[in-house]
Amino acid sequence: MDFLVNLDVDDLERGIDFYVQAFGLNIGRRFGDDGVELIGGPAPIYLLAKATGSPAYAPGEPMPGAQRHYTRHWTPVHLDVVVENIDAAVERAIAAGATQEQPTVTDRWGKLALMADPFGHGFCFVQFLNRGYDEIATA
Repeated sequence: MDFLVNLDVDDLERGIDFYVQAFGLNIGRRFGDDGVELIGGPAPIYLLAKATGSPAYAPGEPMPGAQRHYTRHWTPVHLDVVVENIDAAVERAIAAGATQEQPTVTDRWGKLALMADPFGHGFCFVQFLNRGYDEIATA
């Protein structure tokens, strides 16, 4: 089984620029003006061009007002990006257009930086320390 990561963006070229600069990814394949595959991480990331204001649900579904927007938004799914040097990763992402939403915190398992991309998607940088999550695992 493989996982593919799909992210909606309102500006495909700006999305490509951000994810290439922030995470060091490369273009794998283009799908016309509708999408691009970015490779170089543990799973490919597909950026899908979806216009602001377009329905964020299947046609005919009863979800009034659920339209795409690219200001900061909450979703129960986000990316965690495990890095060796969290400070360098944060710096690189900010230079590419990300926002750091809180100062980096350190726990006995590691460091965590809460971030948002230019399209409102949240993501976190994680730098494991000591035994990583085994420091807090109970089973």
